[in-house]
Amino acid sequence: MASAAVKHYWGGSAHIWPPGQATVRFDQRGWGTSRTLPWPYHLDQFADEPGARRRRERVRAVRPRRALDGRQSEPARRGPQAAALAGLVLVAPAPPQPPAGVTEEYRRGLSHAYDSPETVQHALDDVLTAAPLPEAVRTAAVRDCLTGAETRREWPLRGIAQDITCAVRDIEVPVTVPAAENDAVEPPDVLREYLLPHIQHATLTTVPAAGHLLPAEAAGAVATVLADFLAHLQR
Repeated sequence: MASAAVKHYWGGSAHIWPPGQATVRFDQRGWGTSRTLPWPYHLDQFADEPGARRRRERVRAVRPRRALDGRQSEPARRGPQAAALAGLVLVAPAPPQPPAGVTEEYRRGLSHAYDSPETVQHALDDVLTAAPLPEAVRTAAVRDCLTGAETRREWPLRGIAQDITCAVRDIEVPVTVPAAENDAVEPPDVLREYLLPHIQHATLTTVPAAGHLLPAEAAGAVATVLADFLAHLQR
């Protein structure tokens, strides 16, 4: 039977996932309680760590993933990691092909999104969400975004611009992609253009009236998508 192993977004921590949605969840290298773990912080490192954790805990997993770090993907390769992976849930992910808007100027600006409490609050209120977050969730998100002093520039300056379309074409497990209707970062039309052509068996569903931080804004909808996907895998 497959269980869920979850990853959080760039700047977040494991608690973005409400209790009960995860079998294996952890703070990624450089963030939260893992902020003292050393380099490297590149996509390959982030992609390899969940497989190692699953093997230690002997979990066969369906992996929901948040973006901005959706391309920190383990592309269901053949071998031990692939054998342990039953499916992928890419939650509002960054597509494997960088969209045209991911320019050098855009990346430089993004690299300063978490410079201070004020810039984080601006990102949360004006970019990452479509509706106000509960105050406790918002406070935790601000705290999380400020913890990754060493790693927070790796994604915007390098990772977001990597083209990994060749790797994701090797994905063989089922894939579902919950997208947010009002996502200002990775809107559904961008995912249709820059993700679905490269993972052609993936299915995309749109969560209405939500922004980029889907697990925080629409936890019930994400839980339903995950439960339905698990049920599909177990049929």
